[in-house]
Amino acid sequence: MIKSKVVRDTLLLTVMQLFLDSAALLLNAFITRQLGTSAIGILSLMGSFLGLAGILSNGNAFLCTSRLISEEFGKSVGDPGGILGYGLKLCLLLSAAVSAGVIILAEPIGQRFFSGAHMTAALRLMPAALFTGAAGACFKGYFNAARRAAVTAAGDIAEFVTRCGVIVSAASASGNCSEDRVCGIMIGGIIAGNTVSLIFLGAAYLKFRVKGTGRCSISFREYAAFSFPIMGGGILTAVLSSTNDALIPVCLRQFGDSVGDALGKFGVFEAIVIPALFFPSVVLCSMSGIIVSETARARAAGNMIRIRQITERIKAWTLMFSIFAAAVLMRFGGEIGERLGGGDLAGTMITIIAPVVPFIYMEIVLEAIIKGMGLQSFSSANYLAEYVIRIAAVLILVPKIGFYGIVISYYASNIFGNSMRFVKVTKASGARRALCGTLILPVILAFASMSSAELLTRLTGLENGSLHGMLFFGLIWGMVYFAAFCALGKVKLISKSGEALFGKNAQQTSERIL
Repeated sequence: MIKSKVVRDTLLLTVMQLFLDSAALLLNAFITRQLGTSAIGILSLMGSFLGLAGILSNGNAFLCTSRLISEEFGKSVGDPGGILGYGLKLCLLLSAAVSAGVIILAEPIGQRFFSGAHMTAALRLMPAALFTGAAGACFKGYFNAARRAAVTAAGDIAEFVTRCGVIVSAASASGNCSEDRVCGIMIGGIIAGNTVSLIFLGAAYLKFRVKGTGRCSISFREYAAFSFPIMGGGILTAVLSSTNDALIPVCLRQFGDSVGDALGKFGVFEAIVIPALFFPSVVLCSMSGIIVSETARARAAGNMIRIRQITERIKAWTLMFSIFAAAVLMRFGGEIGERLGGGDLAGTMITIIAPVVPFIYMEIVLEAIIKGMGLQSFSSANYLAEYVIRIAAVLILVPKIGFYGIVISYYASNIFGNSMRFVKVTKASGARRALCGTLILPVILAFASMSSAELLTRLTGLENGSLHGMLFFGLIWGMVYFAAFCALGKVKLISKSGEALFGKNAQQTSERIL
């Protein structure tokens, strides 16, 4: 039995995220086959715009409430429910302002952001999605801070199942759809999913809320002052990401592609290639919210030793895992792209971009540590530099060399941005870098263990190109790779106290609020 609640929460969230990511890949493949690659391109652009509007309307509420409520739990006297109330109040004000702007500017936004696509009616449905999404994010932040991972997982699953059901039903009934209709289907699904999730999370809060031990330690004005730097980083990232996404189809048209081809290629990249590259990172995404809370509590207690221990362990595990994931994606990228409906283009892109996966995955955990330590100014400046590089590469290279310009932009921006994060985090926490043991060794073992796995697969008579062969090969490869690390003493199995990742104080701090 696993006694550490940190480890149990991570495992639970990983299983949940694995289910959601698998279902999302299947949903993207269904939409691609049902409505075409051009439709998935339009949906990807709409998703990018919704992400931007969502950040503006909720102020990165999940991260803000999770961090500040975690700190409130860590104080001897405080009121976590009061912090949640501040978050809901701020989200209500922001959502009202953003919704008014979207309704008024729906037509020019459709013309400029979506390259003339007729989106006015669909965009005017967005306020319902923004209000419900913002409130739900606040409740999820509360339950993340309160170590109620099962509640957050159940809310996410209810949201996704509802949204997926609405989108699949509407897409199956519609056949060929206009751009406006495609986006209306997506937003309708999001509204339904957010509403179901919000009702569930609200009921769960009434049942599981933790009573305060006194007055809230901060006022609403102080909450807003603390939140704005966190919000600023999220808003900056969303604006730059949306700008980058909007520029890609435009630059592909300058290269010579038609509107349909440009949207189709962009859709394959966003709906097939990127989700496939990020799919193995589910464990890191699940862990990132916990890392923010653990680091924030350690910082509030002035415990830099614990922050250093967390950083060193997370760094080593992430590099070990991400290098193996990159090797698998390089080996099977072509087959993955074909099976997900992206064709040769998706398979080629997955294989080519796979070597940069370790940098992409390190961002997930490094940003969690950065936010937990309160280094939002660095985070914002680093994201700005990263997206300047990415957008410049898209503007300069995509009109000249087409889709491969996007690949170069991903390499340049991720290598630069995450190298800077690594240097900053290790310096601020005092963690050792030790690149030889945590970077070079995993690369050597990943490719050495691949040969052993190939030999064992051939002995069984399974073909690597078949689905069963790929799964068997990947399982054997992973077992050999992990066994090699254990044999070299580089991996300590998770003990009953859950010390392997977060140290021996993790359980104590987790149980303080239970």
